[in-house]
Amino acid sequence: MSLEQNIMASMKDAMKAKDEAKLRSLRAIKAEIIKAKTEPGSGGEIDEATEQKFLQKMVKQRKDSLEIFEKQGREDLAIKEREELAVIEKFLPAQMSMADITAIVKNIITSTGASSAADMGKVMGAATKQLAGKADGKMISGIVKSLLA
Repeated sequence: MSLEQNIMASMKDAMKAKDEAKLRSLRAIKAEIIKAKTEPGSGGEIDEATEQKFLQKMVKQRKDSLEIFEKQGREDLAIKEREELAVIEKFLPAQMSMADITAIVKNIITSTGASSAADMGKVMGAATKQLAGKADGKMISGIVKSLLA
């Protein structure tokens, strides 16, 4: 079942259950699917990698907004972001643990011969390719910085 079909089925269930938070999140995902399909060069079809990219982008947006709302003491808005974040993350593959990411980054560092913070770009390029969709970019960056420091 494609992401779009999965979203549509989930939307029907959310409407029947009158779950506003879930429905709001699913509608946001559906809007991104439609946007991706109508972009020039897409041919009206999107692949799984594109789906994962925009889901990750949506998660990042929600996390950034959540952080801002918590700093400003806007718990009412923070709750909405948490609800949407939980729904969107269900459609992403499971994220890797910190230990697994660290092990992979250590392997990348040894294979690229990186030895200092000046080599961070080289390591990040390889790490983001290898860990695409499996780990958050901020987490990868933090691990690379700490290992190269």
